[in-house]
Amino acid sequence: MSASATRRSEAGSAHTGPAVSLPPTNASDASTEPAAARPRRRPRLALLGLTPFALYALLFLAVPTFLALATGFFDGDGAFTLDNLTALAEPAVLGAFASSFWVSAVTAVAGAVIGALVCYALLAVRPDGLIRTFVDAASSVLAQFGGVMLAFAFIATIGIQGLVTVFLKDRLGVDLFADGVWLYQVPGLLLPYLYFQVPLMVITFMPAMEGLKRTWSEANATLGGTRFTYWTRIAMPILAPSFLGSLLLLFANAFSSYATAAALISQGAQIVPLQIRGALISETVLGRENLAGSLAIGMIVVMVVMMTAYSALQARTERWQR
Repeated sequence: MSASATRRSEAGSAHTGPAVSLPPTNASDASTEPAAARPRRRPRLALLGLTPFALYALLFLAVPTFLALATGFFDGDGAFTLDNLTALAEPAVLGAFASSFWVSAVTAVAGAVIGALVCYALLAVRPDGLIRTFVDAASSVLAQFGGVMLAFAFIATIGIQGLVTVFLKDRLGVDLFADGVWLYQVPGLLLPYLYFQVPLMVITFMPAMEGLKRTWSEANATLGGTRFTYWTRIAMPILAPSFLGSLLLLFANAFSSYATAAALISQGAQIVPLQIRGALISETVLGRENLAGSLAIGMIVVMVVMMTAYSALQARTERWQR
């Protein structure tokens, strides 16, 4: 080897020492630092966006619930007592709870079945199509359509002098109220309640239906399974927690409804919300001033049980949706 080659080799080996990291000299170098080394933005400012909702929930949910619980355990003089709870065992109150359970159960089951069938039909249309958009928009509106407006709509349609009632009686000889004016009694609540129960079921159950993966159906067909096998052994077991959760939500929704029933049933207190109204405005409950509070406690217990079961079913549903 020549002397010049030897010198070049020694010069090259002189630069093979350990690498030295230099601090960034400009903004572009600083951007390559790990994200963990940068200071994190505090989320306190972002939490201010929850303030309006928190105030709303506090004023219209937490405070009324606390007052209902408090008044149920105190008498008119403010002394603690459990005598108010004895009203829950009275025949009239038990009958009101039975009627509320009956209306809620019937409308929840019927609304859940009809809503599930609507969701199944929507699987055949495009998610961004006109039909799906219309059904989603209508469900969002009708699920909140209740109270006096809904009661008036049914009175004007199938009331004693309603449009449909008069048409059927004059043209076809069919009298909807031949056996009594059922629209203004507990059975008359079934149709109005279904009017908002079915859209609510569509809103809550449609995401679960859309969560069914096409690969599951393809795997079932590859293994020789039929559509009946797919729905009975694959889809239905997966959808069962979500369906039951939606069913409980519909039950709780009907059980706590007041405005529609108050507009239709003007006489008597045949369900629990109307019992509470009667206890608040009646002047014949001397010594039972806090009867409404004890009735509210009974409703709160039922609602807590329903919503706890609903939350448990929703948590189970989310496991396979992840």
